[in-house]
Amino acid sequence: MKQQRGVTLLELMVAVAILGILATMAIPSFQQAYQRNRENELRQALREIRTAIDAYKKASDEGRITHATESGYPPSLGELVRGVEDQSSADHRKLYFLRRVPPDPFNPQAKTDPEAAWGKRAYSSPPDAPQEGADVFDVYSNTDGTGLNGVPYRKW
Repeated sequence: MKQQRGVTLLELMVAVAILGILATMAIPSFQQAYQRNRENELRQALREIRTAIDAYKKASDEGRITHATESGYPPSLGELVRGVEDQSSADHRKLYFLRRVPPDPFNPQAKTDPEAAWGKRAYSSPPDAPQEGADVFDVYSNTDGTGLNGVPYRKW
């Protein structure tokens, strides 16, 4: 009599059950890694915008640009992209501070209008209650989520 080789239905069901258990254990790790990646993107975007705002302010303080605001900070994030005339150059070339406004990875509006997606704090506004004004002193995420570190994204 010949022996038949193969997998029984019971063996197949046990293997599928084990794979299912392993998959359910791995999904939270993948979700956490995905969120951590988006948080790193948020940190990088905030750093990039804040560095550009500081460079604009420095150029304003040095008299290289005539600023539209009393504080010396840019009137909008778009101003950092559009650039301003360099008063110290003979041919008045433009100074650019950003190539583009980086999107907020947690705000869906950032795909269509990255500038409007960010919360903006004016120089005259208090840090605990940021409000928009005549200039852009700082930016923050407009999303209501909380980071893996327990700090709301708005406070980063």
